[in-house]
Amino acid sequence: MFERVTFDPQIMGGRACIRGMRIPVSVIVGQIAHGATVEEILRDYPDLTREDITEALEYAAWLAQEEVHAG
Repeated sequence: MFERVTFDPQIMGGRACIRGMRIPVSVIVGQIAHGATVEEILRDYPDLTREDITEALEYAAWLAQEEVHAG
């Protein structure tokens, strides 16, 4: 489902990262949440691509899907 979001117990303790690098999805999403632009993130992390950032956001959106069950 997600090609760029990877999990490796040897990298960042298995946290969701971008393409096996030590750049956690949470860092990217957190920066956007605090007002960083894509251009700023790309400048700060030159190994990232726009596609990496887009997929990080898509992954976060997928995780945030909630189901409410009447109980």
